[in-house]
Amino acid sequence: MNMTIDDILTRTEGQTFDCKSFAIDPKGLSVTFVAMANADGGEIAIGISDRKREIEGICSNEKHLNELLRVPYDYCKPTIKATFDLIDCTNRDGKPDKVLLFHIQPSIELHSTQNDECYLRLGDKSRKLTFMERMQLMYDKGVQSFEDTPVMGATIDDLDLKAVKAYMDVLGYGKSVLEFLTENHDYVKESDHGKRISAAAILLFGKNPQRFFPRARIRFIKYRGTEEKVGIEMNVVKDITIEGTILNQINKMVELLELQIDEPTFLGQDGRFVTKREYPNFVLQELTVNAECHRDYSIRGTEIQVKMFDDRLVFESPGTLPGNVKPENIRHTHFSRNPHIAQFLKAYKFVKEFGEGVDRMSREMELVDMLPPTYHHDAFILKATARACPPENIVTKEQNVPVNVPVNVPVNVPVNLTNTQKHALEIIHSNPQITHQRLAELLSVTEKTAKRTTKALREMGLIFRIGSDKSGHWEINSSIIS
Repeated sequence: MNMTIDDILTRTEGQTFDCKSFAIDPKGLSVTFVAMANADGGEIAIGISDRKREIEGICSNEKHLNELLRVPYDYCKPTIKATFDLIDCTNRDGKPDKVLLFHIQPSIELHSTQNDECYLRLGDKSRKLTFMERMQLMYDKGVQSFEDTPVMGATIDDLDLKAVKAYMDVLGYGKSVLEFLTENHDYVKESDHGKRISAAAILLFGKNPQRFFPRARIRFIKYRGTEEKVGIEMNVVKDITIEGTILNQINKMVELLELQIDEPTFLGQDGRFVTKREYPNFVLQELTVNAECHRDYSIRGTEIQVKMFDDRLVFESPGTLPGNVKPENIRHTHFSRNPHIAQFLKAYKFVKEFGEGVDRMSREMELVDMLPPTYHHDAFILKATARACPPENIVTKEQNVPVNVPVNVPVNVPVNLTNTQKHALEIIHSNPQITHQRLAELLSVTEKTAKRTTKALREMGLIFRIGSDKSGHWEINSSIIS
């Protein structure tokens, strides 16, 4: 996008944009460079006073301009990747001038200023990080991995050597157990104070990992209904905590989920009974594996929580998305916060190829007309939500009686409609101008399913399309309107 001076003047300062006076010194400018590179990247407009938004321009002092152009190279460690444009303008004195616009890329590295201070862009401010915050950012970016840190007080006796040997057999590793631990990923490392045991070794092979990481576990909570209630309205029907090694937790969690999900039988449009799972098996496994593999184990105050509602599964994992992974690119961008744990799970066939899991999971759900999982951050927790397969016209084989039929639909509706079709009819009745995209959102289905639903309703003569798909509207058969 080619920005103009008007674009810059009307743009609000925030997470990815800032204005700076041309009088700023290179060291001061490096703070914003570092903060943006450590966060989401952004743009800095130089030559506009950040308070009054007056256009100062940059042509008055070529020497100072050259100093500012060297900021990402001479004042940032390591060098920050940035490009720049010179934007034509008229300065506050009415003379032709230029504004310098830097474009800063988000970085997978951790950057600091010349005097080794680390900053992070938060809103419209560049915040200086404490030592612990800096370490946390290093873990998030993969510059340093928490799984490599030594565990205080742990010894070789805290490792289950049979579990280590089982992993060696999977890999085809022929040396001794101790050689494997010391020669691979520094699971065990010699130091002046004896053998140091890494966090990854305890989490993967520990006899009792929770002795050192009490909250490195999974808690499963099943709720009755679609909301999480507390107090006298508490609707928890099952609360189970799973501990042990990561492999043990994954196996037991997937097994537990398989026992909890429904496989309803309903009457299909062809008059035959159909059984449909709430969630494909691979989805249950992948969400569990991702929660374990990519959680931030340096956050010790909470565990992974898997919450099951009537209409969705929510996996809450400590930590944010690592590296440059964002909710919008998660299907095709891979970054391992815990590469040793990821390698371990790949060896056990939980991961076929690095980076394909989320995309495959989304494709499998879309094939059965389910919405792919969604991801969002809530403070320091990453929440992955999978919607259950929309319930159809569910019946029991013995009674052949429809259940869960919506009540707010027009009268005289044929009883052989599915719940999705009835719900669609209700929505169209209340909003004849609705688009397929919006209809899909309200039905919690894909747009493809929404189109198939309206097509079926049209073929049954229940609804009609008046006008074009773009500017027309829906009408409901007058014989079924109350």
